[in-house]
Amino acid sequence: MRVYFAPCGIGLGHVGRCIPIAKKLQEKNAEILFSTYREGLRYVEQQKFPLIKAPPIGFQVKPDGTIDFKQTAINPGPFLSTFTLMKQVDAEVRAIQHFKPDVVVSDSRVSPLIAARLLRIPRICILNQFQVIIPRRKRFLRLARLADSVTLTLVGKMWTSGNTTLIPDFPPPYTICAGNLNIPKSYRKNVKLIGPLLPVRPEILPTKEEIRKQLGLPANKPVVFVPISGPIRERAFLTGILKKILMEFPEDYEIVMSLGYPNADEKPLHRNNLTVYMWTSKRFEYLKACDLVVSRAGHGTLTQCLCYGKPMILIPTPSHTEQISNAKQVADLGAAKVLLQEKLDKESLQKNIQQVLESEIPWRLKEIQREVLKCDGLEESVATIVNVAGDKQVF
Repeated sequence: MRVYFAPCGIGLGHVGRCIPIAKKLQEKNAEILFSTYREGLRYVEQQKFPLIKAPPIGFQVKPDGTIDFKQTAINPGPFLSTFTLMKQVDAEVRAIQHFKPDVVVSDSRVSPLIAARLLRIPRICILNQFQVIIPRRKRFLRLARLADSVTLTLVGKMWTSGNTTLIPDFPPPYTICAGNLNIPKSYRKNVKLIGPLLPVRPEILPTKEEIRKQLGLPANKPVVFVPISGPIRERAFLTGILKKILMEFPEDYEIVMSLGYPNADEKPLHRNNLTVYMWTSKRFEYLKACDLVVSRAGHGTLTQCLCYGKPMILIPTPSHTEQISNAKQVADLGAAKVLLQEKLDKESLQKNIQQVLESEIPWRLKEIQREVLKCDGLEESVATIVNVAGDKQVF
């Protein structure tokens, strides 16, 4: 069996959830080839999977990490965006023709789905944002709603044009990306909510106390884990602010920060009660050992935190409608507090951490964790890929 993975390369989330699927398939003697770009390239290289570099695509970002939709619309603009999409489709067609896969698995990328359809190869789409919603002002609200409707029709058709669309999220009422899943009835037939793609389940790790001993973490004070995720330019502003704040944090807390550079040295930097990694392969050990997580509101991080029963302080990227919606959903579940980036300082962060640790949120997480761990999106996705590849039917 040959499987061609084509995840979005903006940030590490999309590649990060395809890697464990690919590893499971390798155990079944499947041949794997990845196609991605930008930050995703480094992660695939680190994991030592065969790789081709796809033409990059992305969006403009302001200095504070805010997504700049106006500049994105102007540069590259509709003409160059269409040209880039055509380049991507052409590159995917050539790579797929050469590799001859039994199935193409696209994570949030349209071009591989188009290429696979042109070549009559079965295709699976992994997705947690069915519709891109652009922030709007009140005076343009009616026009924006019309644009959203047109986008939903066109893009939705592309996402569901394959054999199966997999949503790696929990069933209701715990669905994190519910605010981004406005799926018309006509598209729902081949859409499956499968649960998160969790690379390491908490029950296979040692106990929290044992991991703290292994990692050299104190047993007698709260441990705060700060995994920074997202595209490099988008997370740089937050990284700078948090490092400055956390270096002055009281000794009452032990803090571990990971900056998310997959090819970097894993040797940490220490300053008093703050430990900073450029990259750590022990992400899930720290996740199980900690008492609270401070992070952006990326879908992968949130699903992992719920599975590990960890309360969160979420700082969504400004103007990032998906993250804002995710953060609200998790806060509404009673699992997190949201702290806006413009209000982030030492006092506000310390106050929020203290409030969460002293609230009912940690107890609420125990209940949520019991329910969400009943899902196993990794096994479900592997089974779906094997079935689609073996079936050979193309829709």
